[in-house]
Amino acid sequence: MPDTLEIDGLGAAYGGKPVIDGLSLAPFVPGSVTSLIGPNAAGKTTLLRALAGLHPAKGAVRLGGRDLLALPLADHARYVTYMPQSLPQRVALSVLEGVAGALRASPVEGPALSDAALMGRALEVIELVGIGHKALEGLDHLSGGQRQLASLAQALARSPRVLLLDEPISALDLYYQLRVMKLVQRLARERGMMVIMVLHDLAIAARWSDRVVVLAEGRVMADGPPAEAISAEVLAQVYKVRGRVEQDGADLRIAIDDILP
Repeated sequence: MPDTLEIDGLGAAYGGKPVIDGLSLAPFVPGSVTSLIGPNAAGKTTLLRALAGLHPAKGAVRLGGRDLLALPLADHARYVTYMPQSLPQRVALSVLEGVAGALRASPVEGPALSDAALMGRALEVIELVGIGHKALEGLDHLSGGQRQLASLAQALARSPRVLLLDEPISALDLYYQLRVMKLVQRLARERGMMVIMVLHDLAIAARWSDRVVVLAEGRVMADGPPAEAISAEVLAQVYKVRGRVEQDGADLRIAIDDILP
């Protein structure tokens, strides 16, 4: 059986104040895409950073038989890759150099790639996300959306077991939003990755996810297939809005009517 990702009793805090406390979730399975949704300050980004080993946490995060929280960060990063909401500012690298650097830092099975082969593979990933024409452009010269795509290329180049994406489409137009979601879903299936991403667009989360986890105040409010996790009751309880959720074939239609008093 392929390794699953298990989260049991996870806790994390900022400034001594708990953000996530005792959070447990059913195992994540290889080849799946899970969306984390919920209002601001729900704990979504904190959860991703804790899973990535970038934020102190207690509890257990297990990948197969490995306790990821007990691993040194360098070993943790062999299995888990985290894409933040934006790249650091003023990075003096081209898109190609940034992706090639991510490849160099990735665990290698078999003989190491030559420089030419490494650059060729980096360019393939850049083409996949749709910014091949920007490969030689400096990262600090890109638009916000292009920087987001460059960051995604760096994350995908590492081919992790677990890929964590924090609002990966927030700066993209509709075409690139759909392109990215299709690509992430396809690569999750092909590579057997477990993708966990933070999204704010409920319709996109419902359309492209196998599973949706709804968080509010660090607690799990709903968890399951999109049609089960996103409901009128969840919209009212979590988002404080009145809405309708209807199944239309394979799609979920979400209509928001008004805010609640």
